[in-house]
Amino acid sequence: MTEEKCPQLVDYFVVAGLAPGGSAPLDEEGQQRGCRVVEPVTDLAVIARGLGEEVPEGFTCIEKTQGGHPAELSAGLINNPHMYLCYRRGHDKPPILDLGVLYEGKEVVKQGWYVIETTPYSRSASLSSGGPATHRTFLTYRRAPESQALHTLGVTDISLLLPSKGEVAPHTFCRVEKNLNTGIWGPALYLCYKRAVAKANALVYEAGLISRYPEADVESFPLPESVPMFCLPMGVTVESWPLNTKYQLPVFSTFVLTSACGDKVYGAAIQFYEAFPRECLSERQSVRLGLVSVVDRRPITNRTLQVKKSVCVLSHWPFFTVFQKFLTFVYRYSISGPHVLPLEKHISSFMHNVPFPSPQRPRILVQLSPYDNLLLCQPVSSPLLLSGASFVKLLQNLGPENACVLLLAVLTEHKLLLHSLRPDVLTSVSEALVSMTFPLRWHCPYIPLCPLRLADVLCAPMPFIVGVHSSYFDLYDPPTDVVCVDLDTNTIFQAEDKKPLSWRSLPRKQGKMLVNTLTNLMKTLEKIYTTGQEEATLEFLLTDYDLIYGRQKQLELEIQEAFLRFMSCLLRGYRAYLLPITQAPSDRTTDCSSLFNLQGFLKSRERTHQKFYTQLTRTQMFTQFIEECSFVSDRHACLEFFDECVQKSDVEKPEEVRLIDLDEAHSGEHTVFIMPPEEPQEPDGSECPTHYSYETFPVLCMDLFDRPQDQLRVPTKGSAPSSPAPRRTKQEIKLAQKRAQIYSAVPDMWSKCLLGHCYGLWFIYLPTFVRAESAKVRALQTAYEVLKHMETRKMVLPDEVCYRILMQLCGQYGQPVLAVRVLLEMKKAGITPNTITYAYYNKAVLESKWPSTNQGGRLRWAKLRNVLMAVAQFRQPIKQRQKSGSVGTRTGLDIFTCYLFFTICNHKYISLRYTIIVCFPFLCSQCRPPGPRDTVSRKAVDENYNNVSPPSRGSLAGKLQQLLTPTRHRLSGRRAASVGARRSGGENGPVRRVSEQRPSRKAQVAESLLKAKERLYTATSEVRGQHSSLSVGSDVDLPDTTNLAFPLRKSWDTNQEGAGLEVLMSSCSLCRSCNSLVYDEEIMAGWTSDDSNLNSSCPFCSTTFVPLLNAEICDLGPGSSVGGSPQVTVAYLSPLVLRKELESLLENEGEAVLAQGQLLDSHSIIFWNMVWYFHRLGLPSNLLQLVRSSPLANQLAQVTPLPGFSWGLTSENSAVRVRLLWDTLTPDTDHWPPLYILWRMHNHPFTLALFWLYDCTIVIDSTLCLSRSLYREMLFLTLAAMGRDHVAAFDKKYKAAYQRLSGSLGREELRRKRAQPPSPKAVDCRRSFLLPLEC
Repeated sequence: MTEEKCPQLVDYFVVAGLAPGGSAPLDEEGQQRGCRVVEPVTDLAVIARGLGEEVPEGFTCIEKTQGGHPAELSAGLINNPHMYLCYRRGHDKPPILDLGVLYEGKEVVKQGWYVIETTPYSRSASLSSGGPATHRTFLTYRRAPESQALHTLGVTDISLLLPSKGEVAPHTFCRVEKNLNTGIWGPALYLCYKRAVAKANALVYEAGLISRYPEADVESFPLPESVPMFCLPMGVTVESWPLNTKYQLPVFSTFVLTSACGDKVYGAAIQFYEAFPRECLSERQSVRLGLVSVVDRRPITNRTLQVKKSVCVLSHWPFFTVFQKFLTFVYRYSISGPHVLPLEKHISSFMHNVPFPSPQRPRILVQLSPYDNLLLCQPVSSPLLLSGASFVKLLQNLGPENACVLLLAVLTEHKLLLHSLRPDVLTSVSEALVSMTFPLRWHCPYIPLCPLRLADVLCAPMPFIVGVHSSYFDLYDPPTDVVCVDLDTNTIFQAEDKKPLSWRSLPRKQGKMLVNTLTNLMKTLEKIYTTGQEEATLEFLLTDYDLIYGRQKQLELEIQEAFLRFMSCLLRGYRAYLLPITQAPSDRTTDCSSLFNLQGFLKSRERTHQKFYTQLTRTQMFTQFIEECSFVSDRHACLEFFDECVQKSDVEKPEEVRLIDLDEAHSGEHTVFIMPPEEPQEPDGSECPTHYSYETFPVLCMDLFDRPQDQLRVPTKGSAPSSPAPRRTKQEIKLAQKRAQIYSAVPDMWSKCLLGHCYGLWFIYLPTFVRAESAKVRALQTAYEVLKHMETRKMVLPDEVCYRILMQLCGQYGQPVLAVRVLLEMKKAGITPNTITYAYYNKAVLESKWPSTNQGGRLRWAKLRNVLMAVAQFRQPIKQRQKSGSVGTRTGLDIFTCYLFFTICNHKYISLRYTIIVCFPFLCSQCRPPGPRDTVSRKAVDENYNNVSPPSRGSLAGKLQQLLTPTRHRLSGRRAASVGARRSGGENGPVRRVSEQRPSRKAQVAESLLKAKERLYTATSEVRGQHSSLSVGSDVDLPDTTNLAFPLRKSWDTNQEGAGLEVLMSSCSLCRSCNSLVYDEEIMAGWTSDDSNLNSSCPFCSTTFVPLLNAEICDLGPGSSVGGSPQVTVAYLSPLVLRKELESLLENEGEAVLAQGQLLDSHSIIFWNMVWYFHRLGLPSNLLQLVRSSPLANQLAQVTPLPGFSWGLTSENSAVRVRLLWDTLTPDTDHWPPLYILWRMHNHPFTLALFWLYDCTIVIDSTLCLSRSLYREMLFLTLAAMGRDHVAAFDKKYKAAYQRLSGSLGREELRRKRAQPPSPKAVDCRRSFLLPLEC
């Protein structure tokens, strides 16, 4: 079987910038406003005007606050020197990055910070009085390093605030939370500043597509036309720089595209600058950029012209770190050189050869070049959807309380505008915002990184989550009804006329628990978090990756788990208020008010938070959530996982419960290496010359790309299954495994667990069975009766697949009323349907045609039928009371007899097997009650005994070989004899009853027991002296089995004359370690809860082995042949293992494979195990029809028939019968034959007793190697002679006698002799499966 192709990691590679045909400018009038130059602040000064100091040259003094009040820094001092703050702008120095306030003596100056200790006139710049009782206060600042380039983040504006006057920090300003006024009186004064990117003169154009790969759209995912705008959200800028400008590093950004159906595509891009020719500019544009003198139009040569460009990759998976490294490598490759290989070779190698990490490839190391590599690791396996969210960045940039405030804003669907100077942070935080409300899903506009051309969405009259670059506010003011979140300063701005959002508006208990958890995680984050290395060596990737990033990954999950726990507690018990559809649908059936009991849900919540819950239930997110829970959707697995989280959180301390259990089964250290493209060589073996070098990033040439050798699979979106199929979610499978692991340790529950999985197998097969049946409704009714039978037996089901599949079939075949009955049966069993089952139920009753409410005569006939059935039920007890006088009582086994039984068995010269034959008729006479059944059985025994031919003087070994060897001639002869007996019986009349001329059977048994006892001791004494004189040939020998009219095994159904084939099946397996036969219930008891383990354990030696399932196909036609019957031996699978294999088969090959003949050949293990379990439980199936057309049946047709008969399965004899046997199909001739077969052959205790005594003289001193245990010999003999009704009584008496005997011999000795009874686990397995096997 070939390995499934992995999906490719990258779908498209895009180059964006100025389109070759020219790009339109962004708002020509707005260019002048948008291109105004705002120089950064490079110097600060404090002056004391009261002491005669003036503002230094080039500085600007801040004289007023935001509200127009005096901005004196020393207003609270007694001797007020009237101190003011001044600043200077420019590009001659690195800009100032941050401002601060230092309380001398209380804190230490941070590294890299400068203190303004004096004024420009060398006086003290302390803002406090400086007395002995006070600490001096100074202003501080931090400057950018000298290596910073032109476009550097710096302070562009400074302001002072008086909160007592109602002044607040302007939008995008960062406030320093330290009071500048340390005096005795005067209002509090605070410093705030704005950081931005200092831009040069620029022209802004709309971004266009330069080139792409591949050129043709992928069928499942066409390239969106808006991709260039997202690569360059603020447009393409053409800028003029001074000649001494330092090199600009690329800027990494990410974005998310959402389709109409909700699919997400992740983009990663880097923006960089490259040289732009002056010839492409007009004179007016050159003047605006400062490249031409305004007066004489003379070119200015000390400036360069640069243009912004971007390269981008699109993928269905958010591997942003990997994409950043790859794009950086591509950019560096384009600016270096020359190279042997073109750039296109590396792009195509990455796109075609790097797959998505899978369980088979958990780690992929990509070698981009001899010096560049990157590592892809399989994402954390959890039921939550994979997204580009970074909860660590969310907590870092917002803090615990502000993160909870945004959670409240998202839950109540506010308008959120995120902005930052770091584009990649915008996407990570925005994805975290929409992920932390799981299972609620944001359905309103969502643009994590919004281009400038799409900024009109901020005026939309609906909720939205939009992220923009902070430079947007240099051009526009935000709308007043929008909540603005500055990720760079950790501030939230809200409209003044509205009540500000607070996390305390959340439910008190859940909100406090969330804040406390996030606070603790924030402390941990500050201790351990370190930024990743930009360059990683190969040794680092392979050795230290898990050590460095493992804790960060764990912290990410803990933060996500905190929000998940909050939502689980918030929506606890919501499923109890879902309203199923139980009537014919109407126009309002699908409304949220008809699907959910909203008032009941609100009444169950706390009264103090009714306002919050009312707002929550009115949102579009909550309405869509109820619809997804009520109908079929593609989020079933996620919703089911959330339901499990709700159950886990329903405890006193939910914060201590782990909700996200990582699936470590698919994790591994296996690493796949992907090498870079090979460099070509000259014919003489030398290196090729370097031809490829680039001045700017090139336009991609399609001829230089390598075509894929082994095309990776393009990822497609999975849809909800429309046909009934056993699609269990990972969560259901995991939960079933946990239950099986618990039940395997409880003997009473293990058998019920296996039985539940067996019924699950049949319901998985049910769609195939119904499809093959002509009466579909009758087949569905049969399945419903099976469900009721399961409820009667109090079965333990591992999941809800049985109910779910039947509900799906009801919808498929138009039976909504039956679907309602199935739901009621499910609730009667105490099972609350999960999201998946509930959705398929509503789908079935909503899309099916309901029957008319006016039934007319049909309803009257149904009433009449019910009345007649009720009358019959009332008459039944009367009949039973009349017959109660004729029913005899059944006596149990005599305890003394059992004790005598084991005492004789322990004799030195006598084996257990011989004593059983002598004493068993007496036990039968005490156990069997008198009645018609006993008379019939006695007649049958007498008749069969009289049909036995006289014993011949043959070899004992030869007779055993003839009896036990399963040759075709022997089987055919047996059938021919039985057929001949039936024909002679039909022609000559019934066989004469010899038993009528003899004394009563009871008197014979009593006399036989006394005579047998005398002969037993006589024969034993003779054995001691005549052991050497006896030969194998004797008068006491086996009869000739070729002339037997009584078969060794009863026919499956002698009344059915239409059977053409008979399938004999047995699960009895031999343990190779101790050479013991292990039977069905013992195999079941030895299975484990692991659905991948085929082994069972031997009850005698505790060795693990793989049990086998044997099947033999025989022909029941009138012909007889010379060849052998075809036999099949497959592994006997546990229902847990079989279900896993069956689900995997249907997932890979579809449901149609269960109705095709190739199932028996290609998947024989699954086929024969299904046949075994279905017939074991009496469940209908069409699997046997596949046997008739299989090669096994054709082998019978190729066998040479006996003279006078012809082969061929006609329509009259085309049925296939199945007989499930407890014992082996063909007992081994090296061991002793089973006693129940000898019982059926001889039917007389005296003959058998003499035979076994004679045999005992031969092997008296040898060690017998018996495959069957003593318990099995006696059990099968009881079953053959007395029937299944006496098995339970036999078990009880045998166990009691074993307990008494173990006191004298010891359990170890009895275990060595294999005399112990089966374990309680095995007995319970036999009891649960209702003992349908025969001997």
